[in-house]
Amino acid sequence: MLATLLIVFREIIEAGLIVGIVLAATRGVAQRGLYVSGGVAAGVVGAGVVAAFAGAISGLFSGSGQEYFNAAILLLAVGMLIWHNVWMASHGRALSRGLKAVGAEVKSGSRSVMALAVVVGVAVLREGSEVVLFLYGIAAQGGSSAAGMLAGGLLGVAVGAALSFGMYRGLLALPAHKLFKVTSGLITVLAAGLAAQAVGFLQQAGWLQGLSRPLWDTSGVLSEGSVAGRLLHTLVGYMDRPNLAEIAAYLLTIATMLGLMRWVNRPKPAALAKTSATPAIPPAHPHPAE
Repeated sequence: MLATLLIVFREIIEAGLIVGIVLAATRGVAQRGLYVSGGVAAGVVGAGVVAAFAGAISGLFSGSGQEYFNAAILLLAVGMLIWHNVWMASHGRALSRGLKAVGAEVKSGSRSVMALAVVVGVAVLREGSEVVLFLYGIAAQGGSSAAGMLAGGLLGVAVGAALSFGMYRGLLALPAHKLFKVTSGLITVLAAGLAAQAVGFLQQAGWLQGLSRPLWDTSGVLSEGSVAGRLLHTLVGYMDRPNLAEIAAYLLTIATMLGLMRWVNRPKPAALAKTSATPAIPPAHPHPAE
């Protein structure tokens, strides 16, 4: 029961924190619940399919199919997160103005929510398939009863969901103008962490082996497998033994996202031309004395 509880809790908070950030980032956007719920449902279905065909997936690409699959879905999530933050950089002010009265500008945010719905689906897909595979391994060892595993799983879901909901409520307590900045920052480091994880999976498949030597080891201070370590791993991509390739992917993702956000927010040439073309008002001169 304890092993099941810990496994389910760990995976639930990883998916739940991402869902909470997505919901907070799309506060005030029309139909966000429908998109996010659809992403969760698609992720659950996908997790069942992955679990059912786990053996076939693992056997692909000379036994590295699971690593390639994990890297692919993580890189897909990174792309969607970058797309969302870039979209928010150019539409965030309109969303902020429309939080109380959703207008046409805010309704157009459905395109951004669709991208984040994909991220939610990927998160649930990955964590859900891991839950199924881990629990299958525990059941195969015969160390736990079905009732004990069920109780541990339900308790893990409840505790993980409560923690994720607490973070979501904390984000909603922020003023609207700060909410977008905070969620944008969280999405940036979240995408960077996912990119580093994707590189880790590629290294497990045999790629970038020359850059796989750990640069430091903080596992004795804060293990990545601990509850606090898993939280930081999910939120900011914390790694207790990162290597050069993972750090490079992390920093490159942040630089790419910030660069694109600044690029879309740059002053438009038309606006600059209009400003420069506006004639200056000549100072008033007194009439000459007659």
